[in-house]
Amino acid sequence: MTDVLSLFQKHMQNDDPTGWFEELYALADGDPDNVPWARLQPNINLTEWQQREQRDGTGKTALVVGCGLGDDAEYIAGMGYTVTAFDISESAIDWCKRRWTDTTVTYIQADLFDIPFTQQFDFVYESYTVQALPPPLHERALLQVAATVGGELLLVCRGRDESEPQGSTPPWALSTGQLATLEQNGLAPAAFEDFFAAGARRFRALYTRL
Repeated sequence: MTDVLSLFQKHMQNDDPTGWFEELYALADGDPDNVPWARLQPNINLTEWQQREQRDGTGKTALVVGCGLGDDAEYIAGMGYTVTAFDISESAIDWCKRRWTDTTVTYIQADLFDIPFTQQFDFVYESYTVQALPPPLHERALLQVAATVGGELLLVCRGRDESEPQGSTPPWALSTGQLATLEQNGLAPAAFEDFFAAGARRFRALYTRL
């Protein structure tokens, strides 16, 4: 298993807080066991939500932020959406294209802080991406996510109380106060769930464009 903490610390010392993602996927060399968060199946917090909500994306667009190996993107495509999915890691995107040779998803290598498109999407899904970034980047990252939303945003992250310390290594849990940043870019909260899963506190929040 790749030593994620060592990779992260090395890139932080080089003032490159997002560069460790590419190095991790490149070092994995096609072996998902070397990517700690790779489950080769869609996130259960997405699938349970969809089983309850039964969203039909026919004729609508969707964006997956930080798509990793593509399982969530493919699941959302199965909901009927026309999906664009991006990740900062070129190796991850190449991996997606090898895994999903008959996909309808458009996979793009892109940096959340320099997204190469201006389109807003009917449905945006962000799961565990912002929490993998150092806390000083959280507000900017959330504003960037919000800017891509034309209809709805479903966000899943680790959660914490405002008074809880964030710690010094990823993942960094987000507070409800931090999530309120999304409202600065014209989104309104529509639903919020605070629960424990897999030994950690989670938030699952739905926002809509005003």
